Amino acid sequence: MTRVALDISGMTCAACSARVGKALSGVDGVREAEVNLPLERATIEIDGDVSSQALIAAVEKAGYGATLRVDDAVRQRHADELRQRERLAEERRTLWRFAVSAVLTLPLLAAMIPMMTGSHATLDPWLQAALAAGVMAVSGTRFYREAFAAIRGGGANMAVLVSLGTTVAFAASLAELLRGNMHAELYFEATAVVLTLVMLGKYLEARARRGTSAALAALGRLQPSEAELLTADGTRTVPAASLKANDRILVRPGARFPADGTVASGHSTVDESLVTGESLPVERAEGDPVLTGTINGEAAVEVVVTRVGADTRLACMARLVEEAQGGQAPIQRLVDRISSVFVPVILAVAAAAFLVWWLYLGDLEGAIGASVAVLVIACPCALGLATPTALVAGTGAAAKAGILIRDIETLERAEDLTVAAFDKTGTLTLGRPAVTAIHAADGDENALLRLAAAIEARSEHPLGKALVALATERGLDIPPASSVEARIGRGLTGTAEGRQVLVGNARMAAELDGAEHADAIAAALGAGGTLSFIAIEGRLAGGVRFADEPRPEARAALAALEARGLRTVMLTGDNEAAAKAIAERLGLSEVRAGLLPEEKIALVREMSHAGGQRVVFVGDGVNDGPALAAARLGIALSSGADVAREAAAVTLMRPDLMLVPAALDIAERTRRTIRVNLVWAFIYNVIGIPLAAAGMLSPMLAGAAMAFSSVSVVTNSALLARWRPRGKAQP
Repeated sequence: MTRVALDISGMTCAACSARVGKALSGVDGVREAEVNLPLERATIEIDGDVSSQALIAAVEKAGYGATLRVDDAVRQRHADELRQRERLAEERRTLWRFAVSAVLTLPLLAAMIPMMTGSHATLDPWLQAALAAGVMAVSGTRFYREAFAAIRGGGANMAVLVSLGTTVAFAASLAELLRGNMHAELYFEATAVVLTLVMLGKYLEARARRGTSAALAALGRLQPSEAELLTADGTRTVPAASLKANDRILVRPGARFPADGTVASGHSTVDESLVTGESLPVERAEGDPVLTGTINGEAAVEVVVTRVGADTRLACMARLVEEAQGGQAPIQRLVDRISSVFVPVILAVAAAAFLVWWLYLGDLEGAIGASVAVLVIACPCALGLATPTALVAGTGAAAKAGILIRDIETLERAEDLTVAAFDKTGTLTLGRPAVTAIHAADGDENALLRLAAAIEARSEHPLGKALVALATERGLDIPPASSVEARIGRGLTGTAEGRQVLVGNARMAAELDGAEHADAIAAALGAGGTLSFIAIEGRLAGGVRFADEPRPEARAALAALEARGLRTVMLTGDNEAAAKAIAERLGLSEVRAGLLPEEKIALVREMSHAGGQRVVFVGDGVNDGPALAAARLGIALSSGADVAREAAAVTLMRPDLMLVPAALDIAERTRRTIRVNLVWAFIYNVIGIPLAAAGMLSPMLAGAAMAFSSVSVVTNSALLARWRPRGKAQP
């Protein structure tokens, strides 16, 4: 049994993905085919000898495009970037179609206002025809192509309904003009308005779908394209994809590790926030593991490769994000499912009305009027408006408050949440170390801080930056330093004001004069965080305690979520002591610490499935990507990693946790507005279609009713623009 992955192009709705899946399943040797519409990807299980060309040919025969995904991470990254550019180009074309159509439709909309009050349209009929024809040429052609593809595949979607209604309305109106009946009931405005507004929905859909695979692309960018392979003749630069297990590579300072491996020689610090979410670099020496995508610190190390390609931790995280993103149906698919039934029903009703009026009543003109009225009032103008107008108003109000909602699916996921799970570092906390305590053996803290800051001013280490920041905050004059150098595995040493100064860890302190006072200094600095010792002229002189401080609004945000009935919990990769210290300060009673990304996603799934809970996960790090995608709702801070923002359904544009409950509130209001809009749209159809078929509703009134339904939907959506977050978001 083997698995093959294809990138699919040309899919527009759930019916498209179903047709692709059916085409792939029909290939001999294919056991199962799963098509992911948001990711535009098909995963095929092959039980036999099936070539990728046969699979691609089956997809192309169904009317879509397909390319084979490759195991080479670098080559696949280039392919993904090309597809992303193509999606962006299509999105721009859709925006252009909408903009041109809107300009052509505005005069027709202006003419509809007096028409709805009983007056006649003021525009010349031939001008109306020209404007509507322009909209059909710009926007209608796209829907006609989609409708043809749907019919060819034996299904029906929104494009079929749009194409049918607009074509009938335009053709009937044009026929009246060609007959010389200049005062007949014309439906050119219905044609233009429907096409323009549904094109707006297509643009919003394209913009939302563009980001669905961005999380995977962001993970791919963390994979270095090259590696320095150690050989008997020295080093040789090779593609990272060519590495094999047991190869020996050199990783220089500041470079990313190109594969998972074990340090064979050297000692350095490594930024592993990719995996643990911890803001502080960790020491890595001979025998310690290193992971793909993490960043080497101040010294070169030699590494023996253990895992490459699809087996690395980074690749596993990418698969977790992909699996978690798949299979969740957005609310707009509901309209397509309804349309697949709605279209044949409307056709049957229109045909029945025509036959009854013509054959039984002998009224051909009445037959044409009744059938056209049915098709016009059934034209999905309000249906096309129901979701995009509410989405625009709701997301616009949210954006003003600093909340970015990705798509309609997000609104569906935000319903009936029961658990709010938070990452710690960078989410509940500020994500950077700060000095929380300083102790000088002689009692002069500022003098000790000046000398330590002088040495650390030459360092890029986060702890050193925190020391310099505190000295600057206190207004201290930081003297220049010389002969600054790192002592690997111990700390930093240098000369300031003619004295030798050392800033380092407990290992360094144990080698100094006065080492017996190290425990007393540690006790004076208190528990929690990271401890550094300071020595002057080789003698222990004091120490500094660093910790990651909670965000000032974190406690209030947690209280607001609990007031909404959500249970709050912390899921972190940090150690238990540090996690519990932060939790105690925030009033959090439920903490799970020391978690790897796999364990975070396992806990989220356990709560979701076994516990029957609906989880919202809030995070900011690369390691939070899988959990953000797996949760019912993922919320990321914009100050965090790109992968976290792309995997999440909601991004907070400023690092303010009070926006988390605000995001749930606007999502609830927008979701409710969409449902009310859909109800309005269907009420007009349910009442209007029988009246039109019975001849009690002329095509003129049918068009007016359709327009009025659109006005009611737009007005209801516009009320969302008044939404503001409750209380003060930023303290």
